[in-house]
Amino acid sequence: MVISACSPSGGTDSPGTSAESDTSPVSVTIDPAGGTNVNPATPVVVKAEHGKLIDVTVSNADKGNQVKGELASDGLSWKTTEPLGYGSTYKIVAHAQGTDGKPVEQQSRVSTLSPKQQANPNLIPAPSAVASGGVGVGQPIVFAFGQPVKNKADVEKKLSVESTPKQEGSWYWIDDKNVHYRPKVYWQPGTTLKVSAMIYGVDFGNGVYGATDRTETYKVHDSWVAKADGNTEQMQIFHNGQLAKSMPISMGKDATPTHLGAHVISDKHENYTMDSCTYGVCQGQPGYYRSNEKWSLRISNDGEFVHENPNSVGAQGSSNVSHGCINLNAANAQWFYQNMGLGDVVEVTNSGGPQLPVWDLYGDWSKSWADWQAGSALK
Repeated sequence: MVISACSPSGGTDSPGTSAESDTSPVSVTIDPAGGTNVNPATPVVVKAEHGKLIDVTVSNADKGNQVKGELASDGLSWKTTEPLGYGSTYKIVAHAQGTDGKPVEQQSRVSTLSPKQQANPNLIPAPSAVASGGVGVGQPIVFAFGQPVKNKADVEKKLSVESTPKQEGSWYWIDDKNVHYRPKVYWQPGTTLKVSAMIYGVDFGNGVYGATDRTETYKVHDSWVAKADGNTEQMQIFHNGQLAKSMPISMGKDATPTHLGAHVISDKHENYTMDSCTYGVCQGQPGYYRSNEKWSLRISNDGEFVHENPNSVGAQGSSNVSHGCINLNAANAQWFYQNMGLGDVVEVTNSGGPQLPVWDLYGDWSKSWADWQAGSALK
């Protein structure tokens, strides 16, 4: 009896061994398994056990169009490779075959959530506006969302700026709709910036969801930094760290002093009508003005420009008489216009004015690095 109990390993299989499990019916699972208010960014994943998937289709129940997906090389899983749409119902049909040779069909239906509102990741500067010339070393990257962001940390996690060569940078929330990114110090000339907002399906809060993902690339051109000094009434322009030109200036008078600090050029016009009503001083009020100026480059949102002003040539180099702008003569203004562009920097010192506020277009450089980092929702 002892001998018969110790039979050779090459004997016949007993019930419950691998020979039986090799001919099992296939089991198919679909995730999400069904239901409503599914986040459309959640991928549909289909898996097979005791067999392999033959094909899977995920189609819009109303429109009939299919969602792209990919079957794993081993046939054990399938996954969507594009997101679903908001407010839609999808039919999922999976065909598989078990190790027993029998085919199986598994079906499911899911409905995605419908946001009250969607927020687009609008980029400033517009990539099309700087595609050919690139941006200057002072240029912040701005995402301006069309709707308020309550869940700032959740949104910020989906934002990125990859710099090549790598440079330290951080986000700062100016308000509930605008978040800025800048490096610790000015960008290195020649830097490539890959900017992404992978916000589709992200819950912004209060029923608002991200409308779409977006990825853009910027190039940083040569370094151009102008240094305007109210004590000397001169502006020195440095190209890649070397002095390129010096010119006499007139900045804001005592009643309307030019803001202190680093300004970033955001726009430029060969001819431009300047109207104080754009920042609240309208016709009939003290200090109102409206004039046509040449070679104008905007350096803040409250009416500060670098531009030609023939009426102040006599004061340029000796006194401040403007409404806050930096005035130049015709030849210097044209040279400045032709050499300086979007993202280039104008640093103002000794103007007698207050610091440029962080919220005034590109007042980003008014903050110390520690204070800037504190403006991130992830700190």
